[in-house]
Amino acid sequence: MRLRSGVFAAGCLLVQGLGVGLFLRGFFPLPVRSLPRRENRGGQPAEPPPGPGVTSNWTKIPSPLFKKVVIVLIDALRDDFVFGSKGKQFMPYTTQLVEKGTCHSFIAEAKPPTVTMPRIKALMTGSIPGFIDVIMNLNSPALLEDNLILQAKTAGKRIIFYGDDTWVKLFPKHFMEYDGTTSFFVSDYTEVDDNVTRHLDTILKREDWDILILHYLGLDHIGHLTGPNSPLVGPKLYEMDNILKKIHTSLLLKEGEASLPNLLIVCGDHGMSETGSHGGSSEEEVHTPLLFISSAFEKRNSPLKHPELMQQTDIAATLAIGLGLPISRNSVGNIIFSVIERKTMREQLRFLHLNGFQLSRLLQENMPTYEKDPGFEHFKVAEKSHGNWIKLYLEGNNSEILLNLGKKVLKQYLEALKLLSSSLSKQVAQYDVYSMTVGTVIVLEVLLLLLLSMPKALSSRAEFEIPLSPPLFSLLFYLMCLMLCAVHVIVCTSAESSCYFCNISWLMAVGVMMLISALMCVILSTFGKMLENPKLPAKNPVVSNSSWSELDVLILAGTIGHVVSLGASSFIEEEHQTWYFLINTLCLALCQEICRNYFLVKECDPQITAVKPNFEDTEETAQSRNVDIPLCDSKLGKVTSSDEFIKGSEKWMALASPWIILICCRLLRSLNQTGIQWAHRPDFGHWLTSSEHKAVLSLLAAISLVMIFILVQRRCSLVSKIAMAFGLLGVYSYRAAIGNVVFPWQQDSKDISKGIIEARFVYVFVLGIIFTGVKDLLKSQVISADCRAKRIGLWEVYSGLVLLAALLFRPHNLPVLVFSLLIQTIMTRCIWKPLKLDAAQITIMHYWFGQAFFYFQGNSNSIATVDVSAGFVGLDNYAEIPAIFLTGFATYAGPLLWAIHLLCYLSSEVSRSSAAMGHGCFCYALICSIPVTVYIILVTALRYHLFIWSVFSPKLLYEGVRVFITAAVCMSFTAMDQNQAQKIQD
Repeated sequence: MRLRSGVFAAGCLLVQGLGVGLFLRGFFPLPVRSLPRRENRGGQPAEPPPGPGVTSNWTKIPSPLFKKVVIVLIDALRDDFVFGSKGKQFMPYTTQLVEKGTCHSFIAEAKPPTVTMPRIKALMTGSIPGFIDVIMNLNSPALLEDNLILQAKTAGKRIIFYGDDTWVKLFPKHFMEYDGTTSFFVSDYTEVDDNVTRHLDTILKREDWDILILHYLGLDHIGHLTGPNSPLVGPKLYEMDNILKKIHTSLLLKEGEASLPNLLIVCGDHGMSETGSHGGSSEEEVHTPLLFISSAFEKRNSPLKHPELMQQTDIAATLAIGLGLPISRNSVGNIIFSVIERKTMREQLRFLHLNGFQLSRLLQENMPTYEKDPGFEHFKVAEKSHGNWIKLYLEGNNSEILLNLGKKVLKQYLEALKLLSSSLSKQVAQYDVYSMTVGTVIVLEVLLLLLLSMPKALSSRAEFEIPLSPPLFSLLFYLMCLMLCAVHVIVCTSAESSCYFCNISWLMAVGVMMLISALMCVILSTFGKMLENPKLPAKNPVVSNSSWSELDVLILAGTIGHVVSLGASSFIEEEHQTWYFLINTLCLALCQEICRNYFLVKECDPQITAVKPNFEDTEETAQSRNVDIPLCDSKLGKVTSSDEFIKGSEKWMALASPWIILICCRLLRSLNQTGIQWAHRPDFGHWLTSSEHKAVLSLLAAISLVMIFILVQRRCSLVSKIAMAFGLLGVYSYRAAIGNVVFPWQQDSKDISKGIIEARFVYVFVLGIIFTGVKDLLKSQVISADCRAKRIGLWEVYSGLVLLAALLFRPHNLPVLVFSLLIQTIMTRCIWKPLKLDAAQITIMHYWFGQAFFYFQGNSNSIATVDVSAGFVGLDNYAEIPAIFLTGFATYAGPLLWAIHLLCYLSSEVSRSSAAMGHGCFCYALICSIPVTVYIILVTALRYHLFIWSVFSPKLLYEGVRVFITAAVCMSFTAMDQNQAQKIQD
């Protein structure tokens, strides 16, 4: 079976996408979960037995500590917003409560990923959600595991909720009354909070509720839009402070002399990075304030010390005890002792015993060797001491011995709880090794097949013959299928934990086994043919003595070096440095090539001129045979053809072009500080986005939009040029409408809106330009083989996507788009064409620059740098599919635009043969497949590494998404290559 290189590469990437998806499903572990309730395990334990002949009369859950509980969750509330200078300035009432009031203050540490839905799960269940919940955050399913809301509803508590509708999705039938607001429409930071506050006056006067939950989103949205240092943050904190004052005053007035005290809890689900986003593991994202405010606590007399650090999962256990409810079965948290320290010694010990019993039971159900765990051993010792204390207590002993023993038991319990919680937290890393293994095998087989097929796929015909029929009907194929099916049966029937691959249908499982067997047979057959015919085709079929140039060596060394660097967490955190180094070195290598070929001709041997006529004849022959001659590999070819392309001042322009690119890259590095270690340092982007430099940002945005029009419109039709001009004007109008930039005649920014009309105005032109381009492409591919219409269509689609990127990029990032277009233009005119680089080299350069521009945008391998606000440009409510598409395109705009430019360039180069498109597609698939395959193997080996969740896992998500994007790009290459394939057949 003979396939074109592009079709073969696209098919390989689709299969690899299946393997990556299966690996991701197995790698991201399921959290620690308790087994279903059994007959005797559903009830709460009694106090530890005091000894023979003596019985305890306390077998039930203690009474609640608080009558009403109000939980105010302020999304993205950083700890320094309350405990820092901003808190003293903008939250005076809250600060006064913290320093002198009846309040216990803490810093709650959230585990990554620091996004809303997993954090709500942690708050209400006390468990550590799986990392994959960061993806499910966009569409939250109902929470089925044991949780505080379910326990409260079962106990007859009346719960009212207002705020983020994620709660409504997680707890769909649990609230007596609720009003949800869309959490993902980040352009709104006013109405989203007003919709919560408008219910307060009525609710605080009512007595028909026990728990009130308020989730405010405005601060989080401000962070996404303008960052934590925005002038909008102060007024929003002041608004929250007034709300807390109103709630606290009302709760105090409701308390009677005989009734239980009320409790107000103020917390955040996650923090906010210095760029205003969240999702990563920086200190600003994982540290949030936690305040317990109640008249049950003593007023603070001593000076305020730095708040104590505790885990966010501790809140669920503490709230359960405070409300007189059972602790959630999956909770790994500890009771916050400060909340119960004013109760009697017996009550304190009872609370800690309940917590320890729940944690020890969860440990038993998740760890086979639980008896050897230090936490379990400490708990059993504390439980025995607790029984001795109860015996003395029931005997009426009130001496100092009883008090000292009680303090000793308290200390033992607290130490046991700490160890138990630590052991359970480590159990989160329970990987589905079987699914991971199957996914890794598929990914590795695809990479081996791509490597083995490289000589044929990059040959002059750009075709690869797949020996499909012999393996499929050979004895080896059937034996492998039977062996894999037998392994599947053994694993799935003997595994104690549930595997995802074991839960799929048998038909799908057998299909995957057949795919693995077929790939292995094709690999073995291809390898056998290579051994039979060890003479590989030369890279240049015309010049047999061609050798590797310095450029080829750099490309190979850079690819290997980047892949090797993925094994170190520091290199992953600062991966942008690797790509910056590679493209800078590439520019220097190109400068050397230009100097050698265009400025050292005079020093060459005069015999070179005698070779010129023969080489020209060879080139003409190659062109007639559809051979893509990589003249850069032949020193003779480049030397003799240099004068045909570069004359006079153009030589100096060619020499200056790598240095111009280096200057552009240096400027881009100063625009956005990215990575992990130095992301907090100020950069030019922070300076531009400050309110006092809005005029400078406006001027820069206007110049950038004009430059985008100049660089993009030259290959488009007249209609598309006009649409591009109006679209770019609409981009500036949109940014002016939302207050990022100003028009010269604007006096102030009071007329700020959501910019929905302006953004949709731009979308009309984006769709119009892309529709015009697609129409031309369909005409050239289906109706008639019109190369000119095909080129124009591709460039128009490209220009439409550039316009979309200009709309989604923040104003200070528009120079990134300008420099991207400028570098593409310079390299096209001054480097690729004059040097006659082959399609493979040009493809790898596009890939390198695409990766570099991914980081020039300000992205990193942390989820926190994803600009969620881009997904809601022009939307007046949350629409899942458009939001995901726009966010994904804005994040990967750099690699995507460079990949599409490669497609346009190879299609528009009439001097190149039909093989160039296939070579480009194959190289693009291979250069993407190598790092993802190696990285999957690395993270499998490092899955118990200290930084597996904070560093390696986010990078794995980025790599997985990149595979699917590359597969889509290769499908586009394949579609554009069909016309050329038809020509060869004719």
